[in-house]
Amino acid sequence: MNRKTGGGDTGDRKRKVARRSGRELLNRQLSELNQYPERVSSVTAKLREAFERQVAMLVLDMVGFSRLTLQHGIIHYLAMIHQMVEAATPAVLANGGRIIKQDADDIFAIFDNPRHALEAARDIFRAFDAVNTVTPAERHIYGSVGIGYGETLVIDDEDLFGPQMNLASKLGEDLAGKSEILLTASAYEALPNDLFVFTPLKLSIGEMEIDCYRYERALHDNSGVGSGPGLIKTNAVD
Repeated sequence: MNRKTGGGDTGDRKRKVARRSGRELLNRQLSELNQYPERVSSVTAKLREAFERQVAMLVLDMVGFSRLTLQHGIIHYLAMIHQMVEAATPAVLANGGRIIKQDADDIFAIFDNPRHALEAARDIFRAFDAVNTVTPAERHIYGSVGIGYGETLVIDDEDLFGPQMNLASKLGEDLAGKSEILLTASAYEALPNDLFVFTPLKLSIGEMEIDCYRYERALHDNSGVGSGPGLIKTNAVD
């Protein structure tokens, strides 16, 4: 007698229902808020209870999209994106993170704390360096990273909304240079002391000024991304 063993299918269905329920709840509450603006306190409380979590987020952007696409075509670049994801994913998972989504040449991941996010970023760039040693120059992968930390709406483990998410996206996608890691002030302040060296920066994008910190190196190894003198992260008060 044949038996159907649909345990995996059942788990997939449950996850799909959970995702649909979360997105549907968000959409219902936002529709209610648009229709009844006076209910802002009630809607806000419901959404925060359902989705708000204290997380560190890492936003990885692949460097060189426009140039490489013009030179080698979109298929070439899509193959590089695929290789980027394959290289970055183990680094995220090994540091306790979870990839929430991939959008074109960007990866968005969450972690319990900024140290894990920073360690993941360092490991990602090491993985890129390893890939680049065995590929031709036109296939070399480089990225830029922004890291934030704070209360964030995590929707069905598929999307992120919040002030720190916005800042991390600006840092990773628009302001960080090749192989550069920028942290928001909140992420920097939540790091443990006496482990890493940073350079404090004040960067502008449009009319927005962002106080942030550029990762330079770890104090106790020589494999950090940066090499500048920088500022040791401590809790000392001037």
